[in-house]
Amino acid sequence: MNNQNKGSAMKTTKYFIPFLLITVMVLSAQNRRTIEPAPDRSEGEGPHQRLIIRGGTLIDGTGAPPRGPVDIVVEGNKITRVASVGTPFIEINDERRPKDATYEIDAHGMYIMPGLIDLHVHTGGVPKAPEAEYVYKLWLGHGITTVRGVPFTNFDLSLSEKERSAKNEITAPRMFSYHRPG
Repeated sequence: MNNQNKGSAMKTTKYFIPFLLITVMVLSAQNRRTIEPAPDRSEGEGPHQRLIIRGGTLIDGTGAPPRGPVDIVVEGNKITRVASVGTPFIEINDERRPKDATYEIDAHGMYIMPGLIDLHVHTGGVPKAPEAEYVYKLWLGHGITTVRGVPFTNFDLSLSEKERSAKNEITAPRMFSYHRPG
């Protein structure tokens, strides 16, 4: 290779690498911005004034053995009581059961456990998961009820989705949004 060809190759490389880096940065920034926010909630019910989950076996997450059957009372999105209502394979004593439910879920033969928390999530973006709703339902379907986005997506959309989740306007876990300054 003569000196003229070497100079031409170096010039091409000199301009090509910065161009390539800028292109990658622009495309990455676009991917973060193009995620679609979750639609307003249309399915599901609740929150209920006084929800009672009846007859399930509780795994409390402390390492203790499962216990049950239990009735769990939820008032205003807060667990207010966990009542032991019997012994496995023995008829449940109705006298020990909480009363006055506005809504009941029959959990006989099922296990109940606290929601999981994921402290490092990203919502996605084009081309992986362009719709936030898909990601939120995926998390919920795997038992994740609280997430910490580092960040979820761009700043404004992250805060908007966090607020909509807190108001129960979308089907999503409880959200905490963290962003780097700048």
